[in-house]
Order: sequence, then structure tokens, then C-alpha cells
Amino acid sequence: MRLYTVAVTYMWSFALVAAFFGPAKADSLLIMFEAEGCSYCELWKAEIGPIYPKTSEAQIAPLMIIDIDDPLPEGISITSAAIYTPTFVLIDNGQEIDRLAGYPGEDFFWALLDRMLNKLPEHNTEGSS
Repeated sequence: MRLYTVAVTYMWSFALVAAFFGPAKADSLLIMFEAEGCSYCELWKAEIGPIYPKTSEAQIAPLMIIDIDDPLPEGISITSAAIYTPTFVLIDNGQEIDRLAGYPGEDFFWALLDRMLNKLPEHNTEGSS
């Protein structure tokens, strides 16, 4: 189990680096707050995680995964601390725009994420789902 955790952490770290140092850096960001042992976090990673980086949503708001107990990266401000995991917080220019607490399943996630992205200023947010 420990090897699996290390492998998953490495995979997500690589994806994070690729998202931030790839060809285009977005002003928007989707932060996923997770916790070790969170079954809904693992379900999201299994159902959505592999495809999210390939979607138009990820082009608008690349994903950053943060442990719920870790401090926020410098320059990011949210309206209140995440309490539940997973919690998805949409950030634009360092400020929280909207959030989704929990993972309601694949079908609902895409619709709710598109609704969140529609709140971004000056973005074409036509979803891929």
C-alpha cells in the first residue's frame, strides 16, 4: 500500500509540474483539497484524474492537488478553509471564484465544474463533457 501511495504521489506531482511549466500558464487554477484515506478523493482520481489534463476544462483551469492540512501556495487566497475532502476551489488571479465541496460522481462533476468555470471573467468555458 505504501508503494502505491508513493507512486500516486509521484504521478500527481509530475502532472502538477507539467501543468505549471508546460507551454501555456493559465491565470486560473482548480485546487483539489484531499486527505489521506479519503475514499471520494480516490474515486475522483480513478474516474476523472486520468482524463482531466486532456480536457478543455484543464486548459482553462489546470489542476493542483493540495493536502487539506497543508498551507496554501503563496499568492493564493480562499474565502474560507476547506473542511471536507475533496473540495474543489476555482482560483482566478490568486482569488477564489467558486468551490465545490465533495465529489458527486462523474456525471454531476462535469456539469458543476462547467457552472463554476462560467463564473470566470473573459474565458470561453464551453466544456468537453
